Amino acid sequence: MVDATGIDKASIAEIEKQLRYISAMIKETGRQMLIDYDINPLQFIALQWISDEDGMTIGELSQRMYLAFSTTTDLVDRMEDKELVERNKDQDDKRVVRIHLLPKGYETITSVITKRQEYLADHIHVLAKEERMGFEAGLDRLFKEIKKDL
Repeated sequence: MVDATGIDKASIAEIEKQLRYISAMIKETGRQMLIDYDINPLQFIALQWISDEDGMTIGELSQRMYLAFSTTTDLVDRMEDKELVERNKDQDDKRVVRIHLLPKGYETITSVITKRQEYLADHIHVLAKEERMGFEAGLDRLFKEIKKDL
């Protein structure tokens, strides 16, 4: 059966399923890696967001992670205790507190992501160069299209 866009629904279902499974496998492998860094998956996700947008507020982090403000505050407290991040008052508005990565936080996120990339590289080598290039281009185009909805 074909939908309004002219794409076979079974094909869409299979693509969604494979993306979901691949994502879950990479995520699970990444979670196993976190044991070496003494951080939990929620802290890793928070570090990713802070790394992408250094200086975000706890409220912004709460929204991105879909967590209650109080839960995010506790999360940041624990990351501060581990010297991964620090809070600083905004220079323009002292009521606003911004979260910044500390060197240990940067090293942690960089190291874990590098290991996840190595894991992916260990498996993506089965694709020919042309297949990898097409796959990368297709994922990039899909990402940009989906991002328009955000």
